[in-house]
Amino acid sequence: MKSTIIILFTYAAFWFWYTPSGGPLTNEEITFYLDQIDSDEGRAQIETFAREDTGRSFYMLNALDLDESPGPVEGAPSGADGQQLMDLYMEHMLPALLARASHPAFFGTAVGKSIEVVGVENAETWDTGALVRYRSRRDLLDIVTNPDFRGRHHFKVAALEKTIAYPIETPFNPGDPRLLLGLVAAFLISLSMRR
Repeated sequence: MKSTIIILFTYAAFWFWYTPSGGPLTNEEITFYLDQIDSDEGRAQIETFAREDTGRSFYMLNALDLDESPGPVEGAPSGADGQQLMDLYMEHMLPALLARASHPAFFGTAVGKSIEVVGVENAETWDTGALVRYRSRRDLLDIVTNPDFRGRHHFKVAALEKTIAYPIETPFNPGDPRLLLGLVAAFLISLSMRR
């Protein structure tokens, strides 16, 4: 009985932490976040993205083509290539993601050129692809407006020859950790009840 309570409590704590609960961004929050953005570049897209908030978690779909010879970059070791610069960026980004119940859902290396390209120039070659889960749009804006992020974002920009990143929402994800851990919890509870 005690082990069942511990399992249920642990799962419930994870579920509440991992699930967005703040609802859509308010006008006051959006104004606050926009005031933190120094550059006008991408500001309109960020504002639209924030104002259309559903309050749900989402995924950022990324296609990345690394620059093999990016040249000197402030704060980076001399001769750093695109992957090394991306690693410097991820040293900050990964802990910031994990602290907010966000994480890479999957990533991998391209094993060939684009199979199909329609209406997009210079999109035949990519190095890697990644899908990153964000608990909420609020969490993403917390990260990108953090001064620590702004101090590292130039590493990502310098690391890339080109990139495409856009957000998607899905009504159901069979790989959702809440579902997988729920099944594990149910299995552990069933084992404990047989003893």
